[in-house]
Amino acid sequence: MKILFLGGSGVISRAVTAQTLAAGHDLWLLNRGQHRPVAGARTITADLTDVAGVRAALAGHTWDVVVQWIAFGPEDIRRDVELFRDRTRQYVFISSASIYQKPSLPPYLLTESTPRVNPHWEYARKKIAAELELEAAHRAGGFPYTIVRPSLTYGDDQIPLVLNAWQQPWTAIDRMRRGAPVIIPGDGTSLWTITHNTDFAAGLLGLFGHPQAIGEAFHITSDEALTWNRIFALTAAAAGVATPRFVHIASDFIIACVPAVEGTLLGDKSVSAVFDNAKLKRLVPGFAARTDFATGIRRTLAWFEADPARQTVDAEMNRRWDKLVAAYERGLAQAQADFAG
Repeated sequence: MKILFLGGSGVISRAVTAQTLAAGHDLWLLNRGQHRPVAGARTITADLTDVAGVRAALAGHTWDVVVQWIAFGPEDIRRDVELFRDRTRQYVFISSASIYQKPSLPPYLLTESTPRVNPHWEYARKKIAAELELEAAHRAGGFPYTIVRPSLTYGDDQIPLVLNAWQQPWTAIDRMRRGAPVIIPGDGTSLWTITHNTDFAAGLLGLFGHPQAIGEAFHITSDEALTWNRIFALTAAAAGVATPRFVHIASDFIIACVPAVEGTLLGDKSVSAVFDNAKLKRLVPGFAARTDFATGIRRTLAWFEADPARQTVDAEMNRRWDKLVAAYERGLAQAQADFAG
């Protein structure tokens, strides 16, 4: 198949790129030319915000599949519908599982029909609006969309701990190894699903060109559900830390001190998220997430340890978490004193 990726330099998309090329597809990447060329893929240099320039760059091309990795709102979808209405048999929009209402209603297992509600995170609300725009374009003119919703997905170069520094993820490992407190929101017993990017890629490739995927939405996640306590413990074990110093702090307290994390906590990771992948497996019968977290996190830490230059630390985040832990411990000591006797 002839496939175009719009964007495609992130944690998830890099794994999909590798598997797309390995499968023998004709892969094209549209970006602004600011990333290193990918061996085996062809590049179209254009800026999606320059619609006339993109239209000129796409002249003469049609695609079996277009994958949109970097759209974040309905205005991006409206632009893409105009650009690709007659240029592709399938338009895949990478949305987010953060759109789902959490906590979910009974039976609590998240499915593609779980209500799309997130009052805490603008990012998720924009993804919902983008999905609605695609659905409207399909109803009005048959635009051939497929929506895909990843949850927390990581690879060799990402350490997927809640509240970690996304750009400098070694920060959490550095804190563990030097005995600094590492924050786990709540009591750490919420169930969460973390997916390796190679597993996500296998599921996504199975949807490429699939006629029954048109007009449908799918999440692609692991079937392994672990508590945050277990996720942090497995990470510490992979880092060789026998007695990590974990501090449990209520999400409300964290958000009161650091309001910027409301979206990622109350809007996503502070409540259980366990997914039913039955819909995906009906269309992609061979799909199975093969990398459990214990294996994947060991591989990730090995990648970081192979080159000390990768082990950068976010000094500002370190200061913030130290300040947050100190505030919590002062409040705890004061509460104990107030209630003693």
